[in-house]
Amino acid sequence: MEGSSPAGPATLKRTLGLSGVLLFGLAYMTPLIVYGTYGVLATASQGTVAAAYFFALVAISFTAVSYCRLCRMYPVAGSAYTYTRNTFNAHTGFMVGWAALLGYFFLPMVIWLIGAAYLAAAFPSIPAWVWIVGFILVTSALNVIGLEVAVKFNIVLMIIQLFIVGTFVALCVHYAVQAAGPAGFSGVTPFFNFEVPFSATIAGAAIAAYSFLGFDAVTTLTEETLEPKKTMPRAIMLIALIGGGIFIIASYTMQMAHPGFTFVDSDSASFEVARTVGGDVFVTVFLAGLILAQFASGISAQASVGRLLYAMGRDNILQPRKVFSYIHPRFKTPAVNIGISGLIGLGALWLDIATSTSFINFGAFIAFTAVNLCVIRIYFSGDHKGEKMGVVGGLIFPLIGAILDILLLISLDGMAIILGLIWFAIGLAYLAWLTKGFRLDPPDASVMDGV
Repeated sequence: MEGSSPAGPATLKRTLGLSGVLLFGLAYMTPLIVYGTYGVLATASQGTVAAAYFFALVAISFTAVSYCRLCRMYPVAGSAYTYTRNTFNAHTGFMVGWAALLGYFFLPMVIWLIGAAYLAAAFPSIPAWVWIVGFILVTSALNVIGLEVAVKFNIVLMIIQLFIVGTFVALCVHYAVQAAGPAGFSGVTPFFNFEVPFSATIAGAAIAAYSFLGFDAVTTLTEETLEPKKTMPRAIMLIALIGGGIFIIASYTMQMAHPGFTFVDSDSASFEVARTVGGDVFVTVFLAGLILAQFASGISAQASVGRLLYAMGRDNILQPRKVFSYIHPRFKTPAVNIGISGLIGLGALWLDIATSTSFINFGAFIAFTAVNLCVIRIYFSGDHKGEKMGVVGGLIFPLIGAILDILLLISLDGMAIILGLIWFAIGLAYLAWLTKGFRLDPPDASVMDGV
C-alpha cells in the first residue's frame, strides 16, 4: 500500500483491481443512460438508434485500442492530457487537457441535474435545488473518504442497473412478439432504413458517443490501480465493448417495441415505452433505477475530475500547485479537487439540462482525436517505448479512429461547436498568460512520478 513517507509527499494509494476499475467505468457510463437519452437519439437519427450506437461503438473501439497502448507506455494519472503532453509538447498537452476538462468539469453537474429533475418530477413538493445540493454533498463525502467505499456502492448500484436493463429488454421483446408475432422482433430498421439519410445516423452517433465517456475516464485511476500496465488495457476494452453491447441491444429492443420516433415528449420517451410494455409498476421501478444510476455515475464522474485536476496541478499547469496537487493525509484522495468539482456542480442551480450537456462531447472528441494522433506520432518516431507496434496497430487503426472522431465532432449541432470553441479560446488565453505570451514553455511535467 502506498502513502506518505516521513520525508516524501503523499501519494495516491493503489487498491483497485480489474473488477473495481471495470465497475467504476461502467458506473461512469451508466448503462441506464441509453433509456434516458433514447428519445433525443431516436429523433436525431430518425429511428436508427441501434445503428447510431453501433457506429459510435466502432469509433470508440478504435480509440480504445489507442488508449490501451498509451496507458501501458504511461501508467500514471492524467488520461489524454498526459499522453499528448509526453508525445507532442507541453503546450499541446495543456490544450488537449483543457478540452478534456469540458466533459470532466460539466459531466458531474449534468448527472446531478438530471437526477434532481427525476426526483423533482416524482416529488413535486420538494424544490429541485434540494436534490442537487443533496447529490453534491453525498457524492463529495464518499469520494473524499476514498474509492474503496465508492466501489462498494458501485457494485450494488450496477447490479440494480443491469437488472432493470435486462428486465426492460425482456419486456420489450415480449411486447413486440405479442403485438406482431415472431416477425415483430426480426426487423432491421433500427440498424438500416433506406428512407433515412446516413447523415442523420451520424448525427445520432455524435450524441450517442456521450454514453461511452466512462471508458477513457478510468485512465485517470492508473496510479490507484494494481498492476496498471496489465489491468488498465483490459478494463478499457471491456468497458467499451460491454457498454456498447448494452446500448445496442437496449435501443434495438425498444425500437422494435415502439417503431418510429414519434413520442408525446422525446425527453421522456423511455417512460412512455416503459409504461406501454410494463405498466405502472415497472415505470416506478424504472424511475427508481434511473435515480440510483445517476447517483452511481455522479460518484465516478466527480472522482475522475478530481484526479485530472490533481495530475495537472502536480505538473504546475494549474496553479497554485499546493491546492491542486493536495492529497488528504488520511484518506489519500485529492480532497480539495473533489470539493472544487462539487462547487462547480452548484452551477446546476441556474442551468438547464440542454445548456449544460450541449458541449460536453466537443471536448471528448478533441481528446479522442489527440490520443489517436499520439499513437501515430510514436509510430513514426521509432521510439515505441518497449511496445510492439506494426503498421496496423501503429498507423492504420489510430488513423481510422482519428478520422471517425473528427467526423463525429463536426456532426455535433452548431451550438455545441460554438460553446466548445469559446471554452477552447479561454484555455488558449490562460496558456498565453501562463507562458508569458507563449515565450516560455509551461512548467516542466513530472507525469512519470509514482510509476
